[in-house]
This record gives sequence, structure tokens and C-alpha cells, in this order.
Amino acid sequence: MVDLLMSDIGLLSLFTIGFVIVMGVYLTRFISQNMDKDAAAARRREREERA
Repeated sequence: MVDLLMSDIGLLSLFTIGFVIVMGVYLTRFISQNMDKDAAAARRREREERA
């Protein structure tokens, strides 16, 4: 644990782990929002085709 917080390589590893976690959260939210928008647009198109 001391090597992780005190050495240059440990700090870079910690930064990399944090960056990957943040990137995963961002991509999950981004994809989820776009899936919701696409589903709403598909429902709208389906209603317009029926009318």
C-alpha cells in the first residue's frame, strides 16, 4: 500500500485506475441516454406511420 501512494509508478497506476472507472461511468451514462432518445424517436415514428 505504501508503494501505491508513495512511488511515481504507484501514483500513475492509481490515476489510471481512477481514469478508467470515470470513463466507464461516463460511457455508460452517455450510451444509456442515447438509447433512451433513440427508443423515443422510434416510438414517435411508429405512431406517425400508423396515423
